Amino acid sequence: MSIRSVAKKDFLDVRRSKSVWIVSGLYALLVVSFFYLGQSGPTEPNVAYQLSYLTSIGQLFIPIIALMMVYLAIAGERESGSIRYLLSLPNTRRDIVLGKYLSRGAVGASVILAAFGVGAVTAILWYPSLDPTVFAGVAGLTVLLTLAYVSVAIGISAATGSRSRAMAGSIGFYFVSTLMMLVPSFSIVAALKYVLNGRLELGLSDHLFEFLRMLSPTIAFRKAFPLVVPSDVETFMANVDPSAPAYLAPEVALAILVAWLVVPAVFGLWQFNRADLG
Repeated sequence: MSIRSVAKKDFLDVRRSKSVWIVSGLYALLVVSFFYLGQSGPTEPNVAYQLSYLTSIGQLFIPIIALMMVYLAIAGERESGSIRYLLSLPNTRRDIVLGKYLSRGAVGASVILAAFGVGAVTAILWYPSLDPTVFAGVAGLTVLLTLAYVSVAIGISAATGSRSRAMAGSIGFYFVSTLMMLVPSFSIVAALKYVLNGRLELGLSDHLFEFLRMLSPTIAFRKAFPLVVPSDVETFMANVDPSAPAYLAPEVALAILVAWLVVPAVFGLWQFNRADLG
């Protein structure tokens, strides 16, 4: 076997999962609901604004979708012992990690693109105009966010040896990177700012703390949003600060988001190579 063979087999296994179909249907329903409700808003229906509102909600749920879909990819097989069968075939540990990353990433991306495809049809039917460039840009960013959390989940799954630890690691990462980062004044970074500036009186720049918050894949996704939406929408939704330093630019946020596609999976592979599978 090879990376391609592992990915193909795993893709077929995941495709038969009922939870994947349920999650896919729920996310597509969420997309349709946002476009349907947006028709009766206080202002003229605008696809770009509805996409912005959709991603505001989606950034809470997409990490859950990706983590739930992936966290047992390797840890589950390690706990059951079936990982030894895979390794008894002409597979390396790298083949298993990368193969599963590719298959789960393909499933996650397919879920998002299918939902946005349904959204595009409803937008054409219900809205006066549809800018395909904006729609494709938001869909592409959303796929990147999904793949970032697939990489995180693969890294956690490869680095842990049991279902319980993989689940705990995934839940913990979601809380730290998403729930405890979304609101600036109540985030982990805000607590760090209170200690360093409020208690120790170091006088560090607010922009530095905002950069630390942007290291979260969820926040990087949000900060990269101005790259794909009109200027009036980006100002309203992303709270763009014209005086912000270059390291807070949307391009930097995009680079951080792309880095999340690679670094966690590489770390997981490194840990997996060091593990004693007994």
